[in-house]
Amino acid sequence: MARKKGAQPGNQNARTHGFYSRTLTEAEKLEMEDAALVSGIDEEIALLRVKLRNLVEEYPERIDLQMEAANTIARLCRTRYQITAEQKAGLKEAIAKVLTEVALPLGINIGTKAIGK
Repeated sequence: MARKKGAQPGNQNARTHGFYSRTLTEAEKLEMEDAALVSGIDEEIALLRVKLRNLVEEYPERIDLQMEAANTIARLCRTRYQITAEQKAGLKEAIAKVLTEVALPLGINIGTKAIGK
């Protein structure tokens, strides 16, 4: 049986010898293989939530980064659940409330611009 042109079924060369392979460490190549197995955005949403919590705890003064992460989570949730504009506003308000409840006890003034009001 003649071989087809190009990579054969099951070939992993693109993962280990592809365009970006020269810029990745061996550990990053393994992480890329794991990441390629993720088929949805639920894991990304969960990861960002954990990272946001760590960001709030480690860098409470970086409200800009916290808001960027929170907005990214909101966009992913909207995409995941295809929520309506009304639901989006409610989600945005809920995120702003959480950030306010975290920031105020730490003595951080986040202002109304940071929470989208």
